[in-house]
Amino acid sequence: MTQSHEHSVKPNASARVVKLALIGFLLIGAFYLLTEHQAHLFGVLPWLVLLACPLLHLFMHGGHGHGRDEGSAGDGPPSGHRP
Repeated sequence: MTQSHEHSVKPNASARVVKLALIGFLLIGAFYLLTEHQAHLFGVLPWLVLLACPLLHLFMHGGHGHGRDEGSAGDGPPSGHRP
């Protein structure tokens, strides 16, 4: 019975060590990627901002009521608005 308990504890500890080592390697790799290729990243940055504009336009219009069937555009303002 103690063998199964020890067996269940050991993989969790080794999985944690593997995850921490992976995170460490990824952080080191990201640091070197940013420091060595900084000129390339800054050169692409304006294009990423321009790419973000249409993507935000497509994905952020859900809160405005677009696509809902609340009436046609010529019906006037919604019932909650007063002139």
